[in-house]
Parts: sequence; structure tokens; C-alpha cells
Amino acid sequence: MKELTKRQNEVLSFIAAYIKNHSYPPTIREIADNFSISVKGAHDHITAVKRKGYIKQNGKRPRTMELTHTASDENADLTEIPLLGRVAAGIPLLAEENFDGNIVMHRSLLKKNKKYFALKVVGDSMSGAGILEGDTAIIEKQNTVRNGEIAVAVVDEAVTLKRFIRESSKIVLKSENPAYEPIYGQDVKVIGRLFIIIRSYAN
Repeated sequence: MKELTKRQNEVLSFIAAYIKNHSYPPTIREIADNFSISVKGAHDHITAVKRKGYIKQNGKRPRTMELTHTASDENADLTEIPLLGRVAAGIPLLAEENFDGNIVMHRSLLKKNKKYFALKVVGDSMSGAGILEGDTAIIEKQNTVRNGEIAVAVVDEAVTLKRFIRESSKIVLKSENPAYEPIYGQDVKVIGRLFIIIRSYAN
């Protein structure tokens, strides 16, 4: 099969993840909404991915797209990222490190030799950074982040998603919503850095 462009890879990854999570494929409208593009633009991407042999569709009927990978092809191109519960983008919640299925992503969207996990976002304190309740945060697993990066951190036995700021004597976990006060602490454990946000527009 011909190689996909970066955007076509993203579209294929979204379709694969949608099928994995919903047991049926997305509509072209849902694909367009996910990527903030026109329906025609989404249709053009689908046509290109279909022409390259990665998906097939039963005419123009909705929700009939299927991946055409064999098991070995699919395993080579797609990877599963464990969904480990919820992360608060508001008041910190008790950590729920419980396996809750997998998020399927195309390997080309991820860095090589890096480990990832996914968390569901709860709350709206990071809305100013475009992170909304119900989003799925793909997290690059690491225990350090640069000053100003958005991190998943553990504070007072709770897991939260905030902008990490190091001051001279303390750590500040800053919201991106003026309705929420910053969280200050010294005993803050970083468990990962925000890598990608996935949003579904389906009910």
C-alpha cells in the first residue's frame, strides 16, 4: 500500500480509534468536526486513504467504513495506549489508576522509544489552553517537564493536569481558567507531559 501523508495518518488513526471505542465507524461529518475542516475536506482525505487501500466503504452509506489491514498490517501500523482513568483539569480528584481499555493510535503520530498512557479529562480549568472536559489526554510518560509545560502531576494523593511552573521555593500548578486558583506545593510528583488531546464530537 502507498504511504499516507501526515494528515491522512491522523484521519486513519481517528477512524481506527473511533471504531475501537464505539464498535462502529464515524461519519464524514464527525471526521470533519474532529479536525475542524469542511465536510468536503474530510471526504477528500477519506477518498485518498481509501484509494491507498487502508479503508473500504459500502458505497456512500454512512457508518460503513472498515479498516482493510490484515492483523499483521494493523499491528505494525497501529498501537494501543492504555486508558488509566481520569485526570482533573479543575479541583484535583483522587487518582483512579484503573485500566479502562485502550486508545488506538497510528504509530506515526507518536515518538519512537517513548511510553504513553491516556487519561480522561474532568473539569474545565484548562479550557484556556483548549483542553475541555471529556477530552482524552495522551500523556508522554516522564518524571520531569520543562518550566511552563502542561504536565500530569500528583499532589496530595490526587492527579491533576496543569501548567507546571517552578519558582524559587515552590512548585505552582497553574490553571488556564481564571475561575481556578493556582495550586502551590513542594511535594509535587510529575508523572507525564501532555502530548496530544483527542476530542470526540459524538454523543
